[in-house]
Amino acid sequence: MTSLPLWREHDFRRLWIAQAVSDFGARITREGLPMMAVMGLAATPAQLGLLAACAGASALVAGLSVGGRIDRTRRRPVLIACDLIRAAVLASLPAAALLHLLSIWQVFAAAALVAGASAVFDIADHAYLPSLVPRGRLTEANARIASTESLAELGGPALAGFLFQWLTAPIAVAVNAGTYLISALFLGGIGAAEPVLESEPAARRWLDGVRTGLATAWREPAVRPLLVMAAASGLFGGVFSALYMLFALRVLGIAPAVLGLIIAVGGAAALAGSLIAQPLARTIGVGPAILASALISGGSSLLIPLAQASRPLAPAALIGAQLLGDSFGVATIVLAVSLRQAILPPRLLGRTGAAFQAMAGGAAVIGALGGGWLGQTLGAQAALFVAAAGVALAPVVGLLSPLRKFQKIPAASA
Repeated sequence: MTSLPLWREHDFRRLWIAQAVSDFGARITREGLPMMAVMGLAATPAQLGLLAACAGASALVAGLSVGGRIDRTRRRPVLIACDLIRAAVLASLPAAALLHLLSIWQVFAAAALVAGASAVFDIADHAYLPSLVPRGRLTEANARIASTESLAELGGPALAGFLFQWLTAPIAVAVNAGTYLISALFLGGIGAAEPVLESEPAARRWLDGVRTGLATAWREPAVRPLLVMAAASGLFGGVFSALYMLFALRVLGIAPAVLGLIIAVGGAAALAGSLIAQPLARTIGVGPAILASALISGGSSLLIPLAQASRPLAPAALIGAQLLGDSFGVATIVLAVSLRQAILPPRLLGRTGAAFQAMAGGAAVIGALGGGWLGQTLGAQAALFVAAAGVALAPVVGLLSPLRKFQKIPAASA
């Protein structure tokens, strides 16, 4: 019997729509909080580093604390709760702005709470998807989800840029609060019962779940380099998250609306990346496709600090970085996540997902704080050159591992 297209599967479609709606709004907030800090609160490079570090630290705490719990509970209620928490936190920002009470400290707190809830959402979602989709269709499902994330990347930042330039940052953030409520409604409409989870005693200490996830990922030769690459990407990506907005708005002098459109170009590129992931894996193999995509994506980040060499050509350089970085970056993510979901034990997906979150989140905290310090002492361009070099070299770990020989994603877990 021929399987229905995934978009016609009722429960997957609702999960897909919920993610698409929240992803669209999340892109507004991702650009909105640093834009709010730079344009409305005159944040310094060190403060922007702290802002990015708050988000990274929350991802770290979430990764350390929730993986085991997610493996012992139903995942859909966790997803809904995360949506409601994010909606409430974001709604507090425009309320404070209207009362003239908004401060950089509230923005820090909002960044931490939203990032923490988002990290929990991602861990639970990673563990929930295989209960709705057969393992042989996980790559297809992840590619479809990545395609809507790409559309969100295309529309969200462009809308954010225009809202921030013509209206105010708090209004843009308020839009996202509504998207999380819509996402929660669609998640509530999923009818499939989650499979009964294996009974297993709770970890004696809250770190035991992460230790189990790390050990599980580290023992698998094809997953081990992905864990190291995730940590490296978090470390050097933290520098970009701290300084990109400041570099583009203040150093390069790009208008918010134009910057929103530049970032939106990455959405179109990311959509292309979600479409090329499967053909690329079929052509050269899953492992080589992950590594080749990561090398191209990482190398393209050098275009960002190079943009300062010519102000008239700076937007073109940033667009080039978005085109190459987002397209091949999404292809890397689609294939890497699908590989993890297919070959790791289903009962441990929450803990292994938490381990990845913890590694990337902890490294991002260090990168953001270090990036803020480097930006304050050496300047934004020098700090971004350091980060770009690190991102470009991270995939070398995978080239020296068995991942480079891994050809196919298995249809069933081992």
